[in-house]
Amino acid sequence: MRIILTGATGMVGQGALRECLLDSTITEVLAIGRTSVPQQSPKLRQLIVPDLGDLSGHEPELSGYDACLFCAGVSSVGMSEEKYTSITYDLALSFAGTLVRINPAMTFIFVSGAGTDSTEKGSTMWARVKGRTENALLKLGFARAYMFRPGYIQPLHGVRSKTRFYQAIYDLIGPLTLLLKGRFPKYVTTTEQLGRAMIRVAHNGYSKPILESIDINQL
Repeated sequence: MRIILTGATGMVGQGALRECLLDSTITEVLAIGRTSVPQQSPKLRQLIVPDLGDLSGHEPELSGYDACLFCAGVSSVGMSEEKYTSITYDLALSFAGTLVRINPAMTFIFVSGAGTDSTEKGSTMWARVKGRTENALLKLGFARAYMFRPGYIQPLHGVRSKTRFYQAIYDLIGPLTLLLKGRFPKYVTTTEQLGRAMIRVAHNGYSKPILESIDINQL
């Protein structure tokens, strides 16, 4: 399997990249982003672009891939709905629109978040925008598309958040992860489990298009 990965420098993307490089069934990973990743592997290719929403000039390099793991994303803290929509909905739909035209048979996996609002009408801004994004991606025309909604994600194996505040929380809560998973299995997962689950779904699909943490952990 050949995989396209976005957000490889972020916490979720780091975890996904690690699992892809370790997986013997994956022969190539194309990491697309604004900056390079430090990992080196014969399986890893990198495509540096200034804007994920504009892949013009790179389309020949995107052909022949089996799945895309879209792990790029930012926090909505301090953002207006217009700005958050631009870097969430607009970016994802532009990127995915290019891929579905080039590789319509591929599987597209979008990492969203627990609490995403599929009605697009709730009171929480980020949840509405994520819900709108999910809904649009599911209708875009990929052979298979899945929306992953993890809750709390514990980074493992040296994976770290680029946001210092978030990483401080992960460092503090880390020793309690097993306890949290036991008490709140619907809301807690790890970067390893999330990465492995995405690979599993890329290979075999899943019985429903939206996966919560409990689905991720079962996979």
